[in-house]
Amino acid sequence: MKEKEQSEWLSWIKAFIVALFLVWLVRAFIIIPIEVEGPSMSPALIDQDYLIVERLSYQLSNPKRFDIIVFHATEQKDYIKRVIGLPGETVEYKEDHLYVNNQLVEEPFLADHLNDNQHNSPFTNDFNLAEGIPGQHQVIPEGYYLVLGDNRQNSTDSRMIGLIPEEDIIGQARFIYWPFSRISSLN
Repeated sequence: MKEKEQSEWLSWIKAFIVALFLVWLVRAFIIIPIEVEGPSMSPALIDQDYLIVERLSYQLSNPKRFDIIVFHATEQKDYIKRVIGLPGETVEYKEDHLYVNNQLVEEPFLADHLNDNQHNSPFTNDFNLAEGIPGQHQVIPEGYYLVLGDNRQNSTDSRMIGLIPEEDIIGQARFIYWPFSRISSLN
């Protein structure tokens, strides 16, 4: 009887170790949870939303325009922002309009902000890569991205911290899982 109990305990210990390993594997290489702190991505993401960030796809492909990404802003802090400019592009904002390589690009996720902006001030102040982004680039270099918060008037983004190196990108925000009233996927 004692031998059977020991065998059962050993099975439970093995199962527990395998489960811990699988959790570590998923968290290290596939998905991580993260909490939104602050209003910089409002209304798409609001303070205290909890997200699932998927890490695997950027191992296989590069970020695309308008992806919502999480990246290391400092050694202690990760930021959540939207990709606006890709490597090899020029980016400029004039009168609340985005121009990429001198072509107007619509930002449908800002429609509500722009319609609600009842002030005489612009929602996104005019800037271009050479004037308004640290580093004063003419073109976004290979391996770098320009990111902005959706709440342009209250966001610490590439306008302050510069272009984001590809190696600092953790993954793409895919899903809001908390609070329940905000559960949704992010496209």
